[in-house]
Amino acid sequence: MHATIAAIEYHLPETAVSTADLAAQFPEWSAVKIDAKTGIRCRRIAAEGECSSDLAAEACRKLFASGACEPASIDYVLLCTQSPDYFLPTTACLLQDRLGIPTSAGALDFNLGCSGYVYGLGLAEGLISTGQASNVLLITAETYSKFIHPKDKSVRTIFGDAAAVTLLKAVESPAPFLGPFVYGTDGSGGPNLMVPTGGMRRPRSREVPALMADQSGNFRTEDNLYMNGGEIFTFTIDIVPRCARQLFEKSRLTETDIDLFVFHQANQYMLEHLRKRMKIPPEKFMLAMADCGNTVSSTIPIALKHAQAAGRLFNGARIMLMGFGVGYSWGATILRWDSPVG
Repeated sequence: MHATIAAIEYHLPETAVSTADLAAQFPEWSAVKIDAKTGIRCRRIAAEGECSSDLAAEACRKLFASGACEPASIDYVLLCTQSPDYFLPTTACLLQDRLGIPTSAGALDFNLGCSGYVYGLGLAEGLISTGQASNVLLITAETYSKFIHPKDKSVRTIFGDAAAVTLLKAVESPAPFLGPFVYGTDGSGGPNLMVPTGGMRRPRSREVPALMADQSGNFRTEDNLYMNGGEIFTFTIDIVPRCARQLFEKSRLTETDIDLFVFHQANQYMLEHLRKRMKIPPEKFMLAMADCGNTVSSTIPIALKHAQAAGRLFNGARIMLMGFGVGYSWGATILRWDSPVG
């Protein structure tokens, strides 16, 4: 038995922040400049009190309403999030109860960002191929906006909130639909994309945190998300082509065997740089962030849903999926498309 993607759904919060809205707040950056650099016209932002589990529950309800599955058929819930409702209990456990999934189901959270979807697919394939599960919900949900200082244009222009859910089902097949997998980790890059306080190493202070400005005029505190954009770009440009080469070697495939490349939707400037560097034709490269922004672990499933709607997927298609970012962490796999996404 192997895991195959049977359906994907996603949910975006109602509040929208357009590029024009941001340009009005940061007059030194025009809407044209923001659009050209990010490729993002609109970002969806979770409301006050709206958490990752709320977005995840809406995505799952959309999946159930589509007829792809029922809560009673789910036997494992995997939730990738870096913005859980609580430190404990596990948010996946709360979703199990909230969605009416049987108490016989397994449920766990795993804390990964932009590489999380690929890692989740690997976990789901392992659960299904070893007979531990037959119907797995892989949920990705983030509310990064709650970490972002309103005066930090470097990250406000990029990130949006979202949740996505992928149904993976057990199918009897001589060959897997997912794999091989390539993973990588370099924790030395952790400080380059970080929320410094809030964990046990550095709890948040009861005092109002000091506001700091960087050389580019971005303001934040130690309680907010910090991103070293230059270092993240350098890391990405180095690791993504190398990871792709490793996956080609492991899969014994070449670039011409891949029908579509779906990378983490970081921003348009970075992705176009990668596409040209890797000599990927535009018609084989997916961009799907214009109306939602960089939604961290949800970018790849959202892009897959857009690709299906645009008719860019077909049975037997080979798709390279690659996530990379916070951690540093990266992962890539080959998806053999089998059944249409609902």
